[in-house]
Amino acid sequence: MAAAVIWIPLLVGLLAGLGDTETQQTTLHPLVGRVFVHTLDHETFLHLPEHVAVPPTVPVTYHAHLQGHPDLPRWLRYTQRSPHHPGFLYGTPTPEDRGQQVIEVIAYNRDSFDTTRQKLLLLIEDPEGPPLPYQAEFLVRSHDVEEVLPSSPASRFLTASAGLWEPGELQLLNITSALDRGGRVPLPIEGRKEGVYIKVGSASPFSSCLKMVASPDSHARCAQGQPPLLSCYDTLAPHFRVDWCNVSLVDKSVPEPADQVPTPGDGILEHDPSCSPTKATARDFLTDALVTLLVPLLVALLLTLLLAYVMCCRREGRLKRDLATSEALAPAFPWVAKRRTKDDHPRLASADLCLEHRGCIQMVHHCTIRGNTEELRQMAASREVPRPLSTLPMFNVRTGERLPPQVDSAQVPLILDQH
Repeated sequence: MAAAVIWIPLLVGLLAGLGDTETQQTTLHPLVGRVFVHTLDHETFLHLPEHVAVPPTVPVTYHAHLQGHPDLPRWLRYTQRSPHHPGFLYGTPTPEDRGQQVIEVIAYNRDSFDTTRQKLLLLIEDPEGPPLPYQAEFLVRSHDVEEVLPSSPASRFLTASAGLWEPGELQLLNITSALDRGGRVPLPIEGRKEGVYIKVGSASPFSSCLKMVASPDSHARCAQGQPPLLSCYDTLAPHFRVDWCNVSLVDKSVPEPADQVPTPGDGILEHDPSCSPTKATARDFLTDALVTLLVPLLVALLLTLLLAYVMCCRREGRLKRDLATSEALAPAFPWVAKRRTKDDHPRLASADLCLEHRGCIQMVHHCTIRGNTEELRQMAASREVPRPLSTLPMFNVRTGERLPPQVDSAQVPLILDQH
């Protein structure tokens, strides 16, 4: 209940703040094929008197989206390092994006929970002046994207890159974070940056220095871990550390050949005498069929006959087996040599039966043990002998006289000298 009492006034105040937000509108003019950068400053969104400076500790975050859509257009990106830093809307519009677009920006004051809404009216038009067919893209590893978006670092990069180009006016065409190109966030080590790709265009051709950097020989040296070929002075150093192994040049001065549109036909191939099919000669497949079927059948029949001969025609007979078994066991068991009847000794009769039915030494041993077991069972059934002396409570080993126990064994000490 207490939590509800606390949250109800807070929600009422937040809804009242959202209802009181003022909508400001700013008109901007991006150019097709040129980089567009708009800074979202805290001063623009915070409602402070003119003579009061904006505190640097006020955290403000922004949310931007295309009017009527949940996200930004595909050519526009948003970045902000932290709530204490300004935000940036940047990108390069394409010819398909010509016209009018409305971007809604909402600023959130993290201290007072105030919100301010602003509309950016973007009128995208074609640039004036000659086209820029010669374009070069550099990977700057010493900066993050929000460090290059302000006007002063961008103009400094254009001035430094002019020393690598033929005389002519340079324009910034695109700025892209290395994270958007598949890069990784570096560890929190001082001096390590995410990196940013900067594309520059000009109406003047590439210099020999840039052509040498982008040559296959230079890429081969980079693949082997060697420094690339750079015939001119690096005018971008030391303010910008450029990865010269990732420099790409695009020449749009030569128009690309238009793709030939295939013309649909009637679906019937034209007659070509040179590609006429040849006549196949007649062939009799009876011989091949007979060889394929009869040869395996003959081999299977021969194997069957051989197996039948081995199993049926090579049997020695029961009489020969019994005679051989009796002769083999005669030295060890003399009583096995002659036939016994069931009226003979049980052990001998049992052994003879085993010899007749099994005919092996192992089975003779088994039958002998079995006969002995039967004999012991018969003796146990008619047991009339006295119990063994070892099973009696007390007895005299020498005389065999049985004596009742005279001393309680539990009271006898383990060591006789202790009593």
